[in-house]
Amino acid sequence: MPISPSASSPCPASALTDLWLRGVAANPGAPAEVLLRLLDPAAGAARQLLCEERGLPDEVVDAVVAHPEAKVRRFLARNAHAAPAHRGRLAADPHVMVRAAVAGGPRPRPRQQRPLPDGVLLTLLTAEDSGEPELLTVNEILQELMFSRQVTASFRYRMRGHEHPTVRGLATDVWSRLTAEEQEALLNDPDPDVRASAEYRVSAADPAGKGAVFPAPGHYRWMVLNNYALSDAVLEAALADPEFRTSIAFNPYTPPHAVARLARDADPAVRECVAARADLDPAVWAELAEDPHERVRTRARVQPLPRTTAQCRAVDHEMKEDPRDWDCVCPIPEPYTEPDADWYRACAESEEVMLRLAAARCPTLPADLVARLAEDPHEEVRHRLASWHPLAPAETVLAAFVARPRQRPHLLMQSRLPRTGLSHLLDHEDPEVRALAAADPTLGRAPVGLLTDRDDRVRRAAAANPLFTGDAVEALLHDPATAEGAAANPDLPAARLHALLDLADLPR
Repeated sequence: MPISPSASSPCPASALTDLWLRGVAANPGAPAEVLLRLLDPAAGAARQLLCEERGLPDEVVDAVVAHPEAKVRRFLARNAHAAPAHRGRLAADPHVMVRAAVAGGPRPRPRQQRPLPDGVLLTLLTAEDSGEPELLTVNEILQELMFSRQVTASFRYRMRGHEHPTVRGLATDVWSRLTAEEQEALLNDPDPDVRASAEYRVSAADPAGKGAVFPAPGHYRWMVLNNYALSDAVLEAALADPEFRTSIAFNPYTPPHAVARLARDADPAVRECVAARADLDPAVWAELAEDPHERVRTRARVQPLPRTTAQCRAVDHEMKEDPRDWDCVCPIPEPYTEPDADWYRACAESEEVMLRLAAARCPTLPADLVARLAEDPHEEVRHRLASWHPLAPAETVLAAFVARPRQRPHLLMQSRLPRTGLSHLLDHEDPEVRALAAADPTLGRAPVGLLTDRDDRVRRAAAANPLFTGDAVEALLHDPATAEGAAANPDLPAARLHALLDLADLPR
C-alpha cells in the first residue's frame, strides 16, 4: 500500500529516537523483553510513559518494583492502569515519596477509585516513623491515604476489633453501621485516640456539646450549624437570622417544631431544604407538595413518605445538580450508607426523571433495569448509566463518549467502551472521537486519510492501526508526523522493536 503521510523529506534516525521510544513504550503488543529495555536511564521520558501511563506485564512490574531509582518506582505507584495489588507492593518501599504515592492513589485521580487490598492498607496504617529526617511523616502519608478514597467503608467496619488502635479507630467513621455493643466497645477503648474519635461521633447528637454556644464566625460555625444538635438558645438565634436558616433546615438534629416553622419560611431555598428531609411530618410534607415554588414542590413530590436519609441523599445529588453541570467529572464517592436494592429498582421504574437519574448511579442495579435505563428517553439517564454501571451496553458507553468530552478520560479506562465497529466516526468533527475510530483494527481498510489529520492524536492513532503492515509501517516509522504512532503498532515483531531500541542506543 503506498503511503505518503507527509511531504517532508526523510528524517534521520537520530531525530526520530525519542518518538520511537515513546511509541514502543505505549505499544500494547510489545513483549516484556522489549519493555524491560525501556527501564534504562537512556530511555529518558519514555520510562514515565511506560511505568505510569499504561498497563504492564507482570514481569515488567517485578522489574519496576525492584528498580534502583525511586522515581521509576514512584511512576508505578501512581499508575491508574496498574492493579491495586501491583501498586501496593510498594507500600513498604524504602523511599518515603514512593510510599506516599501509593497512599495518595493514582494520578490523575480516577473518578472511580479502586480500593487497595487489606494487607496493603494495614502496612500503610501501621507504619512507624523511621526516626530519621524525612520529606513526609507517617501521619502525613496517612492523611494522603484517608483522602484518596482507597479505604472502603467495609474495610473500616471489618477493622473494628483490630489490635492496632489506628486501624481500629477507623470503625468510628462508619458509626451508623455499628451495633450498640460495638459503639460501646469503642467508647470504652483502652486507646485515648480511639475513645476521643468515638466520643466525637456521640457528641454530634448532644445539644450540650459543640452546639451549646453559638459558634464564632468561620468554617467552624457552618460545620456546627449544619451537623450538630443545637441548644435551644442557639437554635432560636439561628432561626432569627435568615443567613442561617438554610443550615438549620439541613441539620439532621433540628427538632420537629423548628422544621415546621422553616417549612413556611419566605425563602424557597429554605423550604426546599426542608422538603428534602427524611423525618418530615406527613402534614408538613403535604403542605410542601403544594408549595407555590416549583423546585420545592418537585423535591417533596418525587419522594413520598416514608423515606430514609440515605434515599434523600441519593435524590439530593440530582436535585442540587444544575442541568448545565450534568457533564460532571467530580469523583464518584463510596457512600457509607446506601439505599436498599428495592428502592433503586423502584427508582429505575419511576416516571420521575430525578429518581431514574439516581438509579442510574447505582452500580449494583440488576441487568434487566440496566437494559431499561439504557433505553431511557432522557439522554442524561443514559449517559449517567454509561459512566457508573459495569453492565452498561457498549453502544450506550460509546454514545456518552461522543457526547460528553469531559467524561472521556474516565470512559477510556473502561473495557466497556467499544474499540471496534467505529468506521462511522472516522469523519467526526471532534479529534478525540476520530482518534478512537482511527485505532479500530476492524475498519475495511487502513485509515490512510487520517495520517495527515490536523490533530497529532489522530495521526498517532491512525499510524498505530495494525491494518498498516510491512512497507507501509516502515514508511510511517521514518516520518516525524507518524513515527511515534507507527512504533506503537501492535503488529510490529519483537525483532523490529528491538532494532528501534538499538538505534536509540538502549542496552540489551
